[in-house]
Amino acid sequence: MQVSLETTSGIERKLTITIPVADIDSEVNKRLQDLSRRVRLDGFRPGKVPMKVVKRRYGAGARQEVLGEMMQSSFIDAIQEQNLNPAGAPSVEAKSDNDEGFTFVATFEIYPEIALNDFSAISVERPVAEVQESDVDEMIETLRKQSTTFADVERAAEQGDRVTFDYVGTKDGEAFEGGSAENSTLELGSGRMIPGFEDGLVGVSAGEEKVLSLTFPEDYQAKDLAGQSVEFACKVHKVAAPALPELNDEFFARFGVSDGGLEGFRNEVSKNMERELRQAIKNKVKNQVMDGLLKIHEVEVPSALTSQEIDRMREQAVQQFGGMRGGFDPKQLPAELFEADAKKRVALGLLIGEVVKQREVKVDDERVRAMIEEMASAYQEPQQVVDWYYSNDEQLSQIKYVVLEEQVVDTILEAAQLSEKACNYQDAIKPAERAAEAETEEAEQEETA
Repeated sequence: MQVSLETTSGIERKLTITIPVADIDSEVNKRLQDLSRRVRLDGFRPGKVPMKVVKRRYGAGARQEVLGEMMQSSFIDAIQEQNLNPAGAPSVEAKSDNDEGFTFVATFEIYPEIALNDFSAISVERPVAEVQESDVDEMIETLRKQSTTFADVERAAEQGDRVTFDYVGTKDGEAFEGGSAENSTLELGSGRMIPGFEDGLVGVSAGEEKVLSLTFPEDYQAKDLAGQSVEFACKVHKVAAPALPELNDEFFARFGVSDGGLEGFRNEVSKNMERELRQAIKNKVKNQVMDGLLKIHEVEVPSALTSQEIDRMREQAVQQFGGMRGGFDPKQLPAELFEADAKKRVALGLLIGEVVKQREVKVDDERVRAMIEEMASAYQEPQQVVDWYYSNDEQLSQIKYVVLEEQVVDTILEAAQLSEKACNYQDAIKPAERAAEAETEEAEQEETA
């Protein structure tokens, strides 16, 4: 077997492999001889079919079969000989087939070689926050609002009320698509409708009609309505006032708290908030570390790995919206929607793998158990949850990988520039993007002032 290697780009390689004709013929003859002992043809006794007849009938097929197997085995031998690590299946093209042998070209990408840079170039800001009593009060109030019930009233509608009504939207006297509904319900002050709509229904009682003269926002998604003046003819059927549930045992039981009354409920809420806070801080630190890792390294990402990740993201997107049940094919989603994030995920995976290898990071089984026990603590029967994870290899493997990522983060943080920033609970649990937007808004308000 003759092999030549060519580097066509940073991670792309091209192997030209020639399989000697003698090796091919020898293997084909062995196949045909074995076949001649088993084949049954009219006019010949079993095992007595002449070799020239077997060759004439089965020779071409046997040669194709042999070539396919020898191409595969010779490619494996070649990459081992050249010490190559392919990142996906090769693209194979036949080049020549003559008296010297069969020559084919295999083009493929290899895993990139990654030299880890100095982690001290990574800057990380860790939020520092505590759950205050006022935070618990606010959370309990939020839980009450989520359990709000509505009762019909005879008075005029106020902010916070729920109205049931019909409406017909017209532009220049003509009804427009999507602008009409019957027995629609709307909570006044929810911000669901365009500016002025909900305010216009304040003061209207059941049985009354009112025409709202409004203007769609300039950035409205329907271009034919953006910035247009319209009218909505509304007829109110019912006005219902909100009623918050009492803080009693019945309310507490909805959240799995059966003992301790209000104090027990507050303790349970506080514990959940503290768990959420720890996780939010951990995620923010991890995201900064991962972004920093990408920033200080340039990784050439194999296209085969990117394609695999795009397919995984497609399936996740379809599952999230329940499309799998409807038989929707994830491949119908354009690859471009996921390409940038897929490349980032693959690059991070390669970098994490390199940190694990070079720094010899091993999964800490105690941390795995601690993580599972913390997740289980949110359930009424924690031990059952713990036992379930340890009896499910796939789920346990996922937890182990998460723990391994955390250990990689810890390894990087040992050398990174780490600072702390005091903040309140709400700021600490906000996703990083929302937190950044809030800081920008505050800065703009200060400049305006």
